[in-house]
Amino acid sequence: MKNPLSHLLLVVNGAESSIVAAKYAIVLSRLYGSRITAVYVVDTATIRQLALSRIFVPDESEEYERSLEETGARYLAYVEELAKAKRFHLRTRLLKGAVAGEVIKAITEEGADCVVLGGGDSSSPYRDAIFEANREIARNAPCPVLLVKGRDVEDAYRAL
Repeated sequence: MKNPLSHLLLVVNGAESSIVAAKYAIVLSRLYGSRITAVYVVDTATIRQLALSRIFVPDESEEYERSLEETGARYLAYVEELAKAKRFHLRTRLLKGAVAGEVIKAITEEGADCVVLGGGDSSSPYRDAIFEANREIARNAPCPVLLVKGRDVEDAYRAL
């Protein structure tokens, strides 16, 4: 039987809960020999919506998108550092588009066996958007979805 956790797709979104999920994915990878691909999606769909609603002018849209790309690259680099600290390598991808749609597409492209999401970030200013994206991913993913919550993750990560 194939390892059901042989390839994890980790969704990083900048919320603290996605960093907790990253640590848990690293723990799982050590226990089950999993590969990890970490993705960050620049939500260009929402930026386009804001521009069409005339909330953003074109220059602002481009500047905001660049800012989100830089933020995404920083978060992916941080997740890489977390993995390196445990002598583990993971692959990263910076994607652009609608968050849930890009994650679903990445699952297929990567051949992921499981999606790992962070959950329960009630303090994030983007919690509604994150919750909606997570819900859409869970509803449409062609593989199991693991929502990571809990205080024990940090202990498990430290113990590696």
